[in-house]
Amino acid sequence: MENRVQEATGPDRAPESIIMRVALLSLAVNIGLVIAKLTLSVYSGSLALRADGIHSFVDVVAALALIAGLLLSTRKRRDFPYGLYKIENVVAVVISLLIFFTAFEIAMEAVAGDVTAQPYGGWVLLIVAGFIPVPFILGTYQVNVGRKYNSPGLIADGRQHQMDVLSSSVVFFALLGQFFGIPLDRIAALIIAIFIVRAGWDILKDSMKPLLDASVDYDTLSEIRNIISSDPTVSRIRSVTGRNSGRYIFVEAVIEMATPDLKEAHQASDRIEEAIQRQVQNVERVVIHYEPEEKRCLRYAVPLEDREGRISDHLGEAPYFSIFDIDTGKDHVRRQDIIVNPFTDAEERKGVQIAEMLIEQKIDVVLMRHSLSGKGISYAFEASGVEMRLTDAATLAEAIEDVTGHSGEETGVPAR
Repeated sequence: MENRVQEATGPDRAPESIIMRVALLSLAVNIGLVIAKLTLSVYSGSLALRADGIHSFVDVVAALALIAGLLLSTRKRRDFPYGLYKIENVVAVVISLLIFFTAFEIAMEAVAGDVTAQPYGGWVLLIVAGFIPVPFILGTYQVNVGRKYNSPGLIADGRQHQMDVLSSSVVFFALLGQFFGIPLDRIAALIIAIFIVRAGWDILKDSMKPLLDASVDYDTLSEIRNIISSDPTVSRIRSVTGRNSGRYIFVEAVIEMATPDLKEAHQASDRIEEAIQRQVQNVERVVIHYEPEEKRCLRYAVPLEDREGRISDHLGEAPYFSIFDIDTGKDHVRRQDIIVNPFTDAEERKGVQIAEMLIEQKIDVVLMRHSLSGKGISYAFEASGVEMRLTDAATLAEAIEDVTGHSGEETGVPAR
């Protein structure tokens, strides 16, 4: 069995800079929101607005963690030969825990928070209302970019920002209620906390799968299978597996190839690896294990002295050859012919010509009574992948019985 490894010189690294720019944009927006919310909370005396400012500060920490994860995930070290790509998944787990913390914070503020409200103008409501779409727009942009370039950290950060719309809405309605003297923020904040916990759980679950080497999704594996099976040299796919590491994919396949030629098998393996990396996004490494095709029917050739089935001691001098097919699953003869050797009187290259004739008959195994080691005919058989097997059988029926385990009467081959 041959193992072929194709490692990317890398998947296209251009997405790294795009993801980094989006992460930096997230950091800048969140810093702006923290400053604005905390400033307004001091002016209005709003507990909900101050809590939301703290929530945005958590987003700043998450954005910093994302940037650190991106910087570290691109580095390779000798003690980490498969890269540090999973750092992004670790970052996503950290972000999910921050989401749980934020949900707990909102719930505690809703249940036990106490603050003295201060009068404020309607312009505060307008500014807070303007905050509401900002995290949703940013989060949607982050999720779209994260999905395009398969960045779990960016997707997690984007989802967190999308959920910020709910907390920002809670703040707006709390301020609106405070403006009209109606306490609405506590109940609404508890409901929002439940939604945030659910979002955090989804992020945690998705991030843990690559850390535990879970398989890539079904559609991606199906696409890889289709690419492999489309190569004309592949006769069977035994298995295809893939795992995520950060945004990158590691693929391993075990296949059978319908060629005995090692060079041709290497070329086919290279074609498959290149096709997978070209057509499937973010494939970092492809490992191909390939083996010769497992045949269900083997074709044998036996040199005969006569048509009655006596095996010849000298393959080159045999006037006849018996050619028969054995079903490897059922161990019985599917077909048998006797052909004449046209090269018995040849003066030159007799053995090589006989070998070429049998190779044209697509022979898999030649049964003979004496070794052909060192002779030209043996080199011809070896080059074509034909197995040369010694037998002690004196007749064709005995040879078939040795191969199948059935007697000559069962196979229908004459015993003489």
